[in-house]
Amino acid sequence: MVDSGEGLGLARARWGWKETTTAILAAIGLVDSLYLAWIKLTNNTAACAGIGDCDAVNNSRYAEVAGIPIALLGALGYLAILGALVAERRWPQAAWTLRLGIFGMALAGALYSAYLTYIELAVLDAVCPFCVVSAVCMVGILILSVLRLRAADAEA
Repeated sequence: MVDSGEGLGLARARWGWKETTTAILAAIGLVDSLYLAWIKLTNNTAACAGIGDCDAVNNSRYAEVAGIPIALLGALGYLAILGALVAERRWPQAAWTLRLGIFGMALAGALYSAYLTYIELAVLDAVCPFCVVSAVCMVGILILSVLRLRAADAEA
């Protein structure tokens, strides 16, 4: 049986400040990740403007998993979150499931970002400002996803 979402206050597709902010953060994260993936794949130098050492981070062994740039995986994650937001608006009967999916993706992304931030600080002794932007975006999306789930539960 498919939950229509009516019992969860989700029968109408609404686009409030939480959804808008989530979409903005995901779009920023997507552009940020695509830039870092492009830098990695083309062996270019990142424009960090002396704020950090993007190249040390992006050229480290931690910047890839099975030969795939982490930034590309991040871009796919942000794209999936944006897709779930659009799907939630298009198919409100699946809103609860899609919100749970966004929460899961954001939780995985935030935990992995925390791990990578630890690697930057403790192992590489170098910080990439673009990586920090991505981590902040993912943590913001995680917080918003919890708020969205709580709001839907309170409306039930």
